[in-house]
Amino acid sequence: MENQNNILEIRNLRSCFFTEKGVVPAVDGVSLDIPRGKIVGLVGESGCGKSMTARSIMGLLRYPGRVAGGSILFEDQELTTCGEKQLRAICGKDISMIFQEPMTSLNPVLKVGRQVRETLLAHNPSMSREEAKRRVIEMFTQVAIPEPERRYNCYPHELSGGMRQRVMIAMAMIGSPKLLIADEPTTALDVTIEAQILRLMKQLQEQTGMSILIITHNMGVVAEICDYVYVMYAGQIMEQGETFQLFDPTAHPYTQGLLASIPRLGKNPERLHAIGGVVPNLLHLPKGCSFCTRCERATDACWEQRAELQPVGAEHYARCFHCGEGTA
Repeated sequence: MENQNNILEIRNLRSCFFTEKGVVPAVDGVSLDIPRGKIVGLVGESGCGKSMTARSIMGLLRYPGRVAGGSILFEDQELTTCGEKQLRAICGKDISMIFQEPMTSLNPVLKVGRQVRETLLAHNPSMSREEAKRRVIEMFTQVAIPEPERRYNCYPHELSGGMRQRVMIAMAMIGSPKLLIADEPTTALDVTIEAQILRLMKQLQEQTGMSILIITHNMGVVAEICDYVYVMYAGQIMEQGETFQLFDPTAHPYTQGLLASIPRLGKNPERLHAIGGVVPNLLHLPKGCSFCTRCERATDACWEQRAELQPVGAEHYARCFHCGEGTA
C-alpha cells in the first residue's frame, strides 16, 4: 500500500500490561496501514491482541496497561504523544469506534436517542438540542432503524440485538468520522442480522468514503467486506495481504488452520477441524516463533528464532520459515 494514501499508519506498536508477575506484551511490535476509503480486517483468536490494538489507537488503555513503544500516525498526527484533551477531540469525531457488545456499551438507564445526541453535542457544543435530535433521527434512518422517531425514545433493553448494534453504528457515524474501528461488530447476532449489519457498514463506507478497521475472529466476515487483511497471533502480525491473495494461496500455518476450521456446506465430517493446543501465556512466550507450540511443521529453527515478515507474493507477507508449505 502506498504511504501517501494511508489515513492511519502504525509502526512497531508495543502495548503492555505491567503486572506484579512481569510485563505482558499484549501488542508486540505490530505494524499496519489503513488506506483511505478502504476496509481493513484484523483477524485472530480471542486474546491475540486485536482489541488491545484498537484501544491503543483510541487512547483507551488504562493502568496497568499502556503504550510502551512505537508510533500511531493519524493524518500526520502522532497519537501516542497527544494530550488527553487533544486525543479526545480526535477520537469520537475523526476516529470512532463500535465496541464489541452493544448491551454493555449503551447506558441501560438512558434512552438511546439521548445517548447518541450527547455524543453529537460533545463535539458540536454550539448546536441546539433540537437540531441535534433531528440529526440523530436522520442518522437512525440512515442506518435503517425502523420508526426512528419512536426508537429515539426507547431504552436499550427495549431493542433487539441487531437494533442495538445499529444504534451503536449511528453513534459512531454521527460525527462523520474519517476512520471507523469496529470491534467484533456482529458478535452474538444471528447470521441473517450479521449479513444485514455487514451490508450496512459496506454501504455507509461507500457513501461516505471513510476507512474502516474491522476486528473479528470470523474469516467469513473478512472475505465478505475487507480489502486487506492482517492475521494476528499472540500480539504479532503473522500474515498480511490483499484479501483474495491472502486466501489463495494462504502462506502461514496459523492462517491455514483458521481457514480449515470454518464449517463448509455440503461436508459432514465426523469432527470439525481445530488448531491443537492453546494460545501461549504471554508472560512465557517461546524463544522463537510464538506459534511453534501448536504448529505441526515447527522445526528447531522455529523454536530458537523469530521469523521476520517476508514477501510471499505481491502485497502478501508472512512471518514463517516454512511459507507456503501445505497451502490451503
